Amino acid sequence: MSDGNQFQFLNNQALDNVMLLKASMTNFSYGNHAHEEYSFGITLSGRQDFFANGKLNKSNPGQVIALNPGDAHDGESGGDAALTYEMLYVHPEQFVPHLKALNVRHAEHFRVNETVFSDPQVQDRILRLARLIESQGATSSEYTMLMFELAEQLVRYESKRVLSRDIKRQSRLERAKEYLQDHYQDEVSLDSLCQVACMSKYHFLRLFKEYTGMTPHQYWLNIRINRGRQALRSGVPVSDIANHLGFNDLSHFNRRFKPVFGITPRQYQQLILIP
Repeated sequence: MSDGNQFQFLNNQALDNVMLLKASMTNFSYGNHAHEEYSFGITLSGRQDFFANGKLNKSNPGQVIALNPGDAHDGESGGDAALTYEMLYVHPEQFVPHLKALNVRHAEHFRVNETVFSDPQVQDRILRLARLIESQGATSSEYTMLMFELAEQLVRYESKRVLSRDIKRQSRLERAKEYLQDHYQDEVSLDSLCQVACMSKYHFLRLFKEYTGMTPHQYWLNIRINRGRQALRSGVPVSDIANHLGFNDLSHFNRRFKPVFGITPRQYQQLILIP
């Protein structure tokens, strides 16, 4: 890894299902991928350029980045200055209860409407949560309070796109996504997916790419990488994970993992399992 590209993943036992990434990038580019968690970040210096939600986004220092679960995106440093940023990954299991407490309708499908925006209150909550993760003395009650405040600030950005006009088509594409999630260890054929979605092959390919930002194959690979990350956090040996997920060898697993997280699976596990 180049000295100009540093990725540090941190978690805290008091903050279950929440992770912090502290990153510095000069010449690294993320491949197109998506997370199962909400991603809430702050650009600290430089500029972050990334394609998400159908457009090129540019985040300058102090701006908030918000990505919903399943939002496909890439990312790189924009301009000449080094990019530094911090990103929180919050699992929906941790976030949805706060949304329900705020009486958000369809809380399980909550989406932040703006991908990049400026808001001092949201920025403050993200950075304070990041400091809690770094602190060994953080308590679950402190975390709960701050997470509720972050949810409260983000609710005003709630997307009105929760339900599309074509609910039937959306339901079919969701069935295809669920099928891929349930069969991530299998080589799923395109014909099988088309049968699940009740669509013709080329119609399905076009609509799936529009809906998810990825081809079905990319989406399937992304699921496998996320399952691998979960296993790494549980302490499963890297070679066993690679075999379980069906990668040809450890090198193949490395090549798929690093463009998403900036480091190899073994480096990621070593960071996460540090007491």
